[in-house]
Amino acid sequence: MKLLNGAELAGYIKERHAKQVRQLRASKIFPKLAIVQVKDDPVINTYVRLKKQYGSDIGVEVDAYMQKQEHVPELLNKLSSDESVHGVIVQLPLSDPSQTDEIVNMVSPSKDVDALGEKSTFDPATPMAILWLLSGYNVELAGKNILLIGRGKLVGAPLERILKGSGYNVSVIARELDNLAEQTKQADIIITATGSPAVLYPDMIKEGAVVVDAGVASEDGKTVGDLAPEVYERNDLIITPPKGGVGPLTVCALFENVIRAAQNAKN
Repeated sequence: MKLLNGAELAGYIKERHAKQVRQLRASKIFPKLAIVQVKDDPVINTYVRLKKQYGSDIGVEVDAYMQKQEHVPELLNKLSSDESVHGVIVQLPLSDPSQTDEIVNMVSPSKDVDALGEKSTFDPATPMAILWLLSGYNVELAGKNILLIGRGKLVGAPLERILKGSGYNVSVIARELDNLAEQTKQADIIITATGSPAVLYPDMIKEGAVVVDAGVASEDGKTVGDLAPEVYERNDLIITPPKGGVGPLTVCALFENVIRAAQNAKN
């Protein structure tokens, strides 16, 4: 088994980011990210803490705002017009998820570093992280059957668009599909992001396949991915580890966008 270790790659990217931020600060541009959070939830708080830590490590100021949902539009208007703020993210989920589209589209497209709004000028972080991971370990995509499980707003849909735009052979299926195993056994590369524990079992994956688990679910108070634990008993796969695969690179990809936004503001 070969592990696709995102934490290892993240170290190199972080060094590059720190250098880019030093250059910006030397030219009197001080990159700043604003995080707007509605729910006080342990998993969300962990994500926010990781982002603050990464920002602190590379010299980007990160301001987090805990706000009632009805006050979020007013805050987003203020942050969108504040020239000292380069990136704005709304930390999902919201208390009332039915307003998600409306609220994420209130972020100015030039500051929408999570790329959740329809007019954002950036690539979404998780798809970017997945592509960095595959490229960092020299996984060739051309001529391969690539299967995405899940067409979610954050991962599946944007990743499908990026891969198809690059001319790769991509299929997308829902996790509820009756003949899921038939589809997964045909795939050379499987990228799963359903957020449901144990979508994929060992007998559903062809020999020597590449498997990227970008799913995040909560089970018995623990964070788990989409793969059944038994998948890791197979030694012929190229696969993301249970922890430290796509996640560390997602934070890097977000800050890649924050740095780009600050560079755009400078220009």
